[in-house]
Amino acid sequence: MHHLVVTTRPPPRCRELAALADEALAFHRTLPGYAPTPLHDLPALAEDLGVASLRLKDESHRFDLNAFKVLGASFAIHRWMADHPGEWRVTFTTATDGNHGRAVAWAARRLGAEAVVFIPAHASPARIAAIEAEGATVELVEEGYDAAVRAAHEAAASEGWVAIQDTASPGYEEIPEWIAAGYWTHATELEPLPHGPDAPDVDLVLLHAGVGTWAAAIAAYYWHRYGERRPRIAIVEPSTAACVLAGALTGRPVPIDASRRTIMAGLDCALASSTALAALHHSVDAFFTIDDRWSLAAMRRLAMPRAGDPQVVAGESGAAGLAGLLALTSEAALEPVRRHLSLDDTSRVLVWSTEGATDPDHWAEVVGRPVPA
Repeated sequence: MHHLVVTTRPPPRCRELAALADEALAFHRTLPGYAPTPLHDLPALAEDLGVASLRLKDESHRFDLNAFKVLGASFAIHRWMADHPGEWRVTFTTATDGNHGRAVAWAARRLGAEAVVFIPAHASPARIAAIEAEGATVELVEEGYDAAVRAAHEAAASEGWVAIQDTASPGYEEIPEWIAAGYWTHATELEPLPHGPDAPDVDLVLLHAGVGTWAAAIAAYYWHRYGERRPRIAIVEPSTAACVLAGALTGRPVPIDASRRTIMAGLDCALASSTALAALHHSVDAFFTIDDRWSLAAMRRLAMPRAGDPQVVAGESGAAGLAGLLALTSEAALEPVRRHLSLDDTSRVLVWSTEGATDPDHWAEVVGRPVPA
């Protein structure tokens, strides 16, 4: 499936988000171990895909947490604590498919706070163990991610805990905005190249979406920095969990049937964030979906590069941006999207790998070798 946006416009609250993002970047730079994550050039893969260049931002190195989510969670907890001086006996709670929950637990532990993380019972043991290793209490939820979100909010209301969730809904919008502002840091890290001061050194950016908060944050960054000179932006989702596409087609968040689970666990969501959808609805150029096989292909290609390209260890969700590019350059059904995005041999493309091997056993099964030390 796909949806092409003919007339685009800036997302709401770009200026406010930019001010918060400056604060987030300054905060992140105070954290021990902070460093920009790598940007890789993949010329051999670009040649194979018939594009002029391909760059990949590799988030597997972020604070030794193997994923980017800590940028949002840490800043949101920092902001909440700053707004509530003296409230040190606090329990933070969240729902997660793995990476966000670990990030909340890590950020809470740094402050001596408690964390309770709700996670689908079908989550991989490795992801659950990683959250527990950060000192959090883990609660398993049988019904899946969206039920875990409801459980976290219900527990916060009944127990007096603080929900740190990136899914916005009416009445719960401030903390998701803080999380989105935190995500701008890794886009800012790409300045001055490829994010030049006057124009980007990239023509197309592929962003993957779960509930949409990260994708909306990065889209807002491009609009704020470049306006109409921004690169083209496409949103890619699993075909079995395309809640953002469903919302873009209807103009509002609508629950979808996500009973057929995707291997892209971090994107396995049935309801889009309300504020993220409002931001994405008209600010990007295309929405499209891919089958899981493209994620597997992207993981393998990054793990086993050719002709001097660097090796990148990307998890199932982390590889989704590249998976979208593989599908765009191969599937006849996506030809309208390819044309709409002007994707051709002159295109300079940027993708993010937002996680490493957060499920090492499955990564090894997919790739056919152990995760590199």
